[in-house]
Amino acid sequence: MIATFIAPRKYVQGRGVLQDAGNYISKIGRKPLVLWDARVKGVVGEALLASLKAAKLEVEDVQFRGEATKAEAARVAQIAKERGADVIVAVGGGKTLDTAKASAAQASTKMVTCPTMASTDSPTSSFTVWYDEKGVCQGFESWGVNPDLVLVDTQVIAQAPVRAFVAGMGDALSTWLEAEAVHKTRGQNLAGGISTMAALAIARLCYDTVMTHGIEAKRAVEQKVVNPAVDKVVEANTLLSGIGFESCGVATAHMIANCLPGFPECHGMMHGEEVGFGIISQLCLDDEMPVDEMNRIVDFMIAVGLPVTFADIHLDGVTRERLKKIGDICAGPGSLCHLHPFKVTSDSIVDAMFAADALGRERKKRI
Repeated sequence: MIATFIAPRKYVQGRGVLQDAGNYISKIGRKPLVLWDARVKGVVGEALLASLKAAKLEVEDVQFRGEATKAEAARVAQIAKERGADVIVAVGGGKTLDTAKASAAQASTKMVTCPTMASTDSPTSSFTVWYDEKGVCQGFESWGVNPDLVLVDTQVIAQAPVRAFVAGMGDALSTWLEAEAVHKTRGQNLAGGISTMAALAIARLCYDTVMTHGIEAKRAVEQKVVNPAVDKVVEANTLLSGIGFESCGVATAHMIANCLPGFPECHGMMHGEEVGFGIISQLCLDDEMPVDEMNRIVDFMIAVGLPVTFADIHLDGVTRERLKKIGDICAGPGSLCHLHPFKVTSDSIVDAMFAADALGRERKKRI
């Protein structure tokens, strides 16, 4: 078996690092194309552009149109080629970053990610998650390389919506739970091999960090301050989770999460929130999960505000017939659910989702 580990070339995290972005980016390229939306530019634009100007970089300013579609990636790549950009700098949320990763691959440029929220592990990964114009997930694609540089300004992230920070914890919390499932079968990770010991250790550290510091970190972000707990959870949400999912693999939690945007009621939910309900469903699917540990995980999710019931994901009263769509996809050919060390069927997925809803409701009552 071949073990494979992939990661970004450089990761920089700390308060105010975007104010020194020009110094870091100038070592990668001289003609950056900056991709962001108007809201993000309004928040960090002045400091970032001033830093790039101070480093004497020729900046091409491009506005992101809102969805990580193949058409949008092609548009940005074409601009990069026409303007002679040698590095694409993505600033914002996961969809902006994912689009820019695809554009950089198509335009053969270097790649820098500057997340303004700790809501997903997209900033460090080689993957783009594709959506259509209506925001429905269309699958994912790896570009074979991770970003050349990841700049994470914790002060900026602490100013972002608390909901985004919590969603990032949902995405991060799944990392070890899915990694462990894949490792039991020595299944293939998303880098094309089996997990290294380093990747498994990182995935476990991600889980332990979120479970230990998540509640305190959320409390700090609610006050828009940065403390050691915030630093730790930002690293878990972004770096540890990114390396962990890509170099260890994913399973049912993400399969269910990627199906939920197909339901109109779930539009507007964040990826990590969808993963949150996927986590509980996976816990209820796994015949080796200790009950005490399962309850501890669900209680933590309730404490930070992650979805644990159908009502939380706007599917209260959903029928088994409607959920069969998810069950069939999860049990279908090529599904990541088949990386578990047990047989997964459409019925077992739907059963697990109903069991997850019942568990979530019961734990909420107890709390």
